[in-house]
Amino acid sequence: MTTLNEYLAQKRTAWLAKKEAARSDPSFKATQLKANVRALGRSGVREIRIRDFQVISDSPPDFAGYNLGPASPELQLGVLGSCLTHITLIQAAERGLAVDSIEVEVTGEQHPLAQQPGFETIPIFPHNIRYTLEIVSPEPAHAIRELHEAVEAVCPIFNLLRQPQVIEGELRHTAPASAKREKAA
Repeated sequence: MTTLNEYLAQKRTAWLAKKEAARSDPSFKATQLKANVRALGRSGVREIRIRDFQVISDSPPDFAGYNLGPASPELQLGVLGSCLTHITLIQAAERGLAVDSIEVEVTGEQHPLAQQPGFETIPIFPHNIRYTLEIVSPEPAHAIRELHEAVEAVCPIFNLLRQPQVIEGELRHTAPASAKREKAA
C-alpha cells in the first residue's frame, strides 16, 4: 500500500467482515479493555501497559517531572485525536469515500492553580477542549459533512468525554513486608 486510499479499500473489507461476523455470531460479546499503570521508583514516571505495548507518561519539570513523556492530560487529548482519526478512517472506508489525508489537532486548557484558594471555579480537569479535523478529499463537501456527523455520532472517546460516565474505584492497601515485621516485633 502506498496511499491512504489503498489502505481505506483494505479497511473497508476488514471492517465489513468484522461487522458481519459480529452480527452472525450469537455468542458475540463486548471486548474487555484493560490498561495497567505503575509508578516507577526514583522518577515517578508512569509506565502504561496495554496488551503488548508500553507508553511512558511523565510531567514537565514545572510539575515535578522529568519530561520523559507526555502528561496524562496531554495523552487524553492525543487519545481523542487518535480515536477521531481512526473513526474517520472507518467511516470513510464504510462509505467508499476517497480521502487523501486526515489530520486532527486537539487543544485544551488546564490551569496549575485549579481548585486552589482564589481559583475554585477553574476545573481541575482539562477543559475548553476543541478539535480541528482536516480532511483532504476529492469528494463533494456534503459527503464530507455527512462523514463528520457520522464520526461524532460513533466515536467512542469523543462520546465518552461528552457524556457523563460512572467510574467505580476500588482501593487495595498492602503494607510492605518491612512494616509487617516491625509490627510483629
